[in-house]
Amino acid sequence: MRYSPFKNMIFAFGALLCVPIIAHAGTWTVNVENDRIANTDRHYSNGFRLGWVSDAEDGSDIPILRDTLQLLYPLADVRNGRLGLELGHNIYTPADTERRTLIQDDRPYAGWLYLSASLNAETGQGFGEHYTETLDTMALELGVVGPSALGRQVQNGFHKIINVASNKGWDNQLKDEPGINLIGERKWRHRAFKLSNFEVDAIPHLGATLGNVYTHANGGATVRFGQLLDTDYGPPLIRPNASGFGALNPSDGVAWYLFAGVDGRAVARNIFLDGNTFRDSHSVDKKTLVGDFYTGIAIIYGSARIAFTHVMRSREFDQQPESDRFGAISLSVHF
Repeated sequence: MRYSPFKNMIFAFGALLCVPIIAHAGTWTVNVENDRIANTDRHYSNGFRLGWVSDAEDGSDIPILRDTLQLLYPLADVRNGRLGLELGHNIYTPADTERRTLIQDDRPYAGWLYLSASLNAETGQGFGEHYTETLDTMALELGVVGPSALGRQVQNGFHKIINVASNKGWDNQLKDEPGINLIGERKWRHRAFKLSNFEVDAIPHLGATLGNVYTHANGGATVRFGQLLDTDYGPPLIRPNASGFGALNPSDGVAWYLFAGVDGRAVARNIFLDGNTFRDSHSVDKKTLVGDFYTGIAIIYGSARIAFTHVMRSREFDQQPESDRFGAISLSVHF
């Protein structure tokens, strides 16, 4: 097997990040996103993420989290602090996966293997029906793009298991490059409006990402209709999608909600379209403005949440003939 310092770096970073999990409870989430769920087969082919978010009371006892929040919020009342850790893997392909030669007018083959650590702070202001909670997320993603991300092996290995033809063009994928993203985002959750036996709320968000993998600013909102909406901030999706939050407050009985939202991004860099940063590689002319429109349903029973989401994404590059869509499934369990 070919030696890869990038994979070794990720494994070492992951071992270091896993130390806090041994001593603290929290919410575990598994995300799977795939274009086949939405009956398509192109571009954002598959995403997988395993994530953990500490309990609020446990998070405040983690020294690095407590000290950082005190530094960032010297004058604010940080009610809850949480630590988050993630392991993720994304796969991108052109639409025609039967061709072995380079497809100049379609996006490159690429894999993205990464680890992420996040600090999350919840604050509040106002009283009664005017009370608003804010959730700030600051995250660092470290990973690798290219053959060391194992995109070819994961995709074609799974295709072999399910007896589907392999994708032929992986020899044209992006080259190895370490990736880093710094992410900041704020969400506002207003107290839910009562409508008979149901609740309605809206969760606006603003954020920005800076790195050699992604550089963009984003904003949007999610509207929810259901019961017991204060159990979460919406189901989590895999970035750069508009993400909810992995943490789950267990409910007494069944909670549920329907949701719909939009996220718009002003894109300065997307390595999966722009190509490698420091080496020549295949690239396409990206769109500066990209929008995601999503709908779905989430069901919470006790300490478990399952959510189904359908995402429609506007065209990401000039040569792209039509918009994309994909499905997402997430399962969260609080321990």
